Amino acid sequence: MFYGAMVWDPWLIVSQIVCLQCLYYLSLGVAMALLVGTRVPRLTLLYFFDFATLTPRTPTGWCAIASFILAAVAGAGFMLYVIERAKKCLDFAATLYIIHLFICIVYGGWPASITWWVVNITGLAIMALLGEYLCIRRELKEIPISRLRASV
Repeated sequence: MFYGAMVWDPWLIVSQIVCLQCLYYLSLGVAMALLVGTRVPRLTLLYFFDFATLTPRTPTGWCAIASFILAAVAGAGFMLYVIERAKKCLDFAATLYIIHLFICIVYGGWPASITWWVVNITGLAIMALLGEYLCIRRELKEIPISRLRASV
């Protein structure tokens, strides 16, 4: 794909958002299963979407916080392959977290915990900045032309 000519393709954008959202929740689910699932008798959607579960007062709350941070790091890695452009990483990360906010509002009401806001804003910053860093590193790689020089 050539990066010079940008064509606005809404189907591509929507599919990238859906794909990134699904991969984020998949990685969050794996992290929750590994960290929180060993501490609770039954892992439910409560741990994904209820703001009260993100609390620094309990070891399970710390495991849930760590799960959200690990999912943000994984989301940055997914951006490298799904989004592929550094200048779009902030837009897609913000869209992901805004959709997550709406789902949390529908599921458990307005997030009234300051911890929830700190964890999610930190996750947004990690996902956007790390995703941009990874994409910039890929964009700045040298194009190998050794085969062309050898044939001359």
